[in-house]
Amino acid sequence: MPISIVLHIKNTEPILGEIDELPQASDNIIKISNPRQRDGKDLVLLQHNVVTVFWPIETINFIEILPGEEEEEILSFVRE
Repeated sequence: MPISIVLHIKNTEPILGEIDELPQASDNIIKISNPRQRDGKDLVLLQHNVVTVFWPIETINFIEILPGEEEEEILSFVRE
């Protein structure tokens, strides 16, 4: 199941996308599927039909992991 992320790259606007698994400490690149701006528009620096990008880890400030559908479900206990 893909993991939705926000990729914060040095000197650039954040990029929204999906990854298959979280990068390991030994990784040099990260594979991003469906890269787009945070508002869903195409990225200016990529061709309009690009669906996968490999980004070097050294250019990334940090990665935000967005909650998945199963994590958004809130369970609460009700006293009767």
